[in-house]
Amino acid sequence: MKKYTLLLITLITIAFSACKNVATISESEASDVIVTYLKGNPEYKTDKFEFGEITFNSRKEMGELEKYKTLANEGFITLTLQESKKKFLSKDSSFVYFVKLTDKASDLVFKQDNDKATVKVVNYELASEKPVNFSRVNDNNAKVTVSLKKVNTVFAPFQNNSKDNSDFITKTYRLKLDKEEGWKVNK
Repeated sequence: MKKYTLLLITLITIAFSACKNVATISESEASDVIVTYLKGNPEYKTDKFEFGEITFNSRKEMGELEKYKTLANEGFITLTLQESKKKFLSKDSSFVYFVKLTDKASDLVFKQDNDKATVKVVNYELASEKPVNFSRVNDNNAKVTVSLKKVNTVFAPFQNNSKDNSDFITKTYRLKLDKEEGWKVNK
């Protein structure tokens, strides 16, 4: 009888220890995991930026020239006037500028061709005022939905679709529990 009692106690102990292995995650822990992930893998939006020799003719293009002048004043590009022509009896003039990217812009430039560069126009950061919504899929997995606020870079005026419908995006990440490292984003 003692043998069966000892066996029963052992089985109950094993069953309770197996149930105890369920992982938990709170809203603040999920937020911290997402912030850590975004530091290494930032969310952003890119667009094309023209540089090199650019001609500005019409009034619409003069508005574009003002954007370039703003970037030049902030030190992200150099803007050198190559040629200017005043059209006779016309309000329009023609200006030819040479636009060159500076070292200050290197953090925002991803790829360069001869006359175009792919630049970062918007960064997305975790919105602290919006809560993190998450649901447990199972013991070791969770699905987290967060709100990322839009932060414009200096190249934002050059994006093609600059009239976005919102100042934030919602993004869903899958978290997985790693026994050594804890919760992390599953790619």
